[in-house]
Amino acid sequence: MSSRIRQLATTTAIALLAGATLAACGGDDGPAQDASGGDQATTLRLGYFPNITHAPALVGVENGIFAENLGDVTLETTTFNAGPSAIEALFSGAIDATYIGPNPAITGWAQSQGEALQIISGVTSGGAALVVKPEITSVADLRGKKIATPQLGNTQDVALRHWLKEQGYATDTSGGGDVSVVPTANSEVVAAYTSGAIDGAWLPEPHLSRLIIEHGATVLVDERDEWPGGEFVTTHLIVSKEFLAADPDVVRDLLRGHLAALDYLATEPEAAATTANDHLEALTGNRLTDEILAASMDNLTFTVDPIASSLYGSAEHAQDAGLLDPVDLTGIYQLDLLNDLLTAAGKPTVDGEAAG
Repeated sequence: MSSRIRQLATTTAIALLAGATLAACGGDDGPAQDASGGDQATTLRLGYFPNITHAPALVGVENGIFAENLGDVTLETTTFNAGPSAIEALFSGAIDATYIGPNPAITGWAQSQGEALQIISGVTSGGAALVVKPEITSVADLRGKKIATPQLGNTQDVALRHWLKEQGYATDTSGGGDVSVVPTANSEVVAAYTSGAIDGAWLPEPHLSRLIIEHGATVLVDERDEWPGGEFVTTHLIVSKEFLAADPDVVRDLLRGHLAALDYLATEPEAAATTANDHLEALTGNRLTDEILAASMDNLTFTVDPIASSLYGSAEHAQDAGLLDPVDLTGIYQLDLLNDLLTAAGKPTVDGEAAG
């Protein structure tokens, strides 16, 4: 198992009371038991990011959808700025499950030799791009420039480094090479761009739409163009393998809430977008403008499909970029609980073992 948390990114903990307390029916009732026969957890600790790419988590927390579906299990939430920090929290036992991008999940799987986590659902596809200053109009113009990503080894960092290598540019993890890759927190990227500290960034929504709409950046690479069919996993839901084994019923209820949040986004997109924005404001103190919110939501697809082929592709990209040793991803998906719920709802099941 990996090392303990060294230092987590600034987190926001929000405790929600879940549902009504079950009334005693007489006698001395013991703790609730899960399907495995053990005592059921009384708390689920869930991680997610204050990003619109995590909209199902944002609306699920803000509207009490998770709390409603978890019943008498209390939800505690923590937010992260990038995936590696969330993985460290999962390793240490500080959280039980988290919404996260593909590459940190791959790295966590590799570091723990498949013992720490499993992917239990898809969440989001799309919503990532390389945006640059208007004077950068071609790949050739990138030589000598500084391009930001949210964090070394995160999903967008891997995407940028892989793409630059395909273009013939060398990079390294200390910011050297033909193009300097500069890890910059999403919350700091606008300031870095406007000050001239960076010339562009490969980053997710809503930050890329903000750079475009408010600061005149232009899209040099839309990541959808780099994947077959324009589909790639931006966010999926993972759970501690230990927690899943001990409390499958709690995980099932989390997935039930996750599906309800996805349904809300699909059936009431405008209301759901506003709800997500409300929660972003509560977390960060900042609210997206209507224009940026609309642009961001239009650039995203919320889906239960984990788009497994792109996960395998992302692993190959991380290996090519020198950020990951070869890894066997067999067994990283555990979609039985999800598919049971989808079948019961009369919806198509999803596949987690597609070849890359």
